[in-house]
Amino acid sequence: MTNEDMKRRFRDAMACLPAAVNVITTDGPSGRCGLTASAVCSVTDSPPTMLVCINQTSYVHDVLRENRSVCINVLAGEYQDLARDFAGMTACPMDERFARHPWKPGRSAAPVLSHAIANLEGTIVEFKTVGSHSVMFVQIDDISVRDDGDGLIYFARQFHRLARPVSSVAQRAG
Repeated sequence: MTNEDMKRRFRDAMACLPAAVNVITTDGPSGRCGLTASAVCSVTDSPPTMLVCINQTSYVHDVLRENRSVCINVLAGEYQDLARDFAGMTACPMDERFARHPWKPGRSAAPVLSHAIANLEGTIVEFKTVGSHSVMFVQIDDISVRDDGDGLIYFARQFHRLARPVSSVAQRAG
């Protein structure tokens, strides 16, 4: 199998891997920006740390590296339009991406999405280069979580709403 065949097969396989949809935001000396990312996961709870994988060719990559302050906004099901905006699918400028949706200032400089399922604010403490991407380790300093709302996942190269089980809402209410 050629390298190009392997690359295509790998991407096809990754399209079969459902993933939560997040918008990673930052603000600081290098400016305010954000991007949609599904390559996000927890590393440890002691200290609370997440990892975020970003393509090095994205201009957001260098802004994140310089600012260091980020918010991982875990998107609710109703935010498919926001996911498309920050994925660059709508071709609107960065300022307009922020203007189209409700944001509030976080404890750090990073914008926090008002109605995300969860917001995890933190500082990038380490970068690792792996092929075309950087793996950023984010130590989390502040967390907010919504008790309601559906999730948003990316599967088969499309966004899908993931219904919150009724039992989980009832358990928290009781």
